[in-house]
Amino acid sequence: MAEKKSVKTKKQTVNKKGPNSQKKSKNTDKQNQLDKLQDKHIRLKAEFENFRKRKNKEISSLLQYDGEGVIKNVLPIIDDIERMVDSVEETDANNGESLIQGINILKSKIDRFLETKNIEPFGEEGEELDPELHDAMLIQSDKKKIDNTILNVFEKGYRYHDKVIRHAKVIVNKK
Repeated sequence: MAEKKSVKTKKQTVNKKGPNSQKKSKNTDKQNQLDKLQDKHIRLKAEFENFRKRKNKEISSLLQYDGEGVIKNVLPIIDDIERMVDSVEETDANNGESLIQGINILKSKIDRFLETKNIEPFGEEGEELDPELHDAMLIQSDKKKIDNTILNVFEKGYRYHDKVIRHAKVIVNKK
């Protein structure tokens, strides 16, 4: 019977968990948590990198084809100009009136197009010179008008939202 007791004692010592085994299980739990967190971190980093690349590609595509909408809106106007030129070339009769009507129709289409894009013209005779908006090309003297008044406009200026995209070229009055 002495043998059986010694076997039981060995089993009891094997089954008993000592302080070292508890530390090992805590360490393995912490290691597992750390591994999971590292894996999650790596996946998040890769996901963010993919997102960044995708956004850069989208932005470059937008910039590459930025003017597509503008071009699509201008094409019908170009078509009308070509039809006008063809019409004038085909007929030998004096088409002065119809040509002027065609040009006026084109001008109104262009004005509507600019309006839809929030592009506003400026620079009219009688306005006061504003160096932020106007380029004085010539100076003339008209005693009936006050100084720095615009007498004539070579080219209208255009503003896109609040930004001047082309200054008006004008003739200014100086006494």
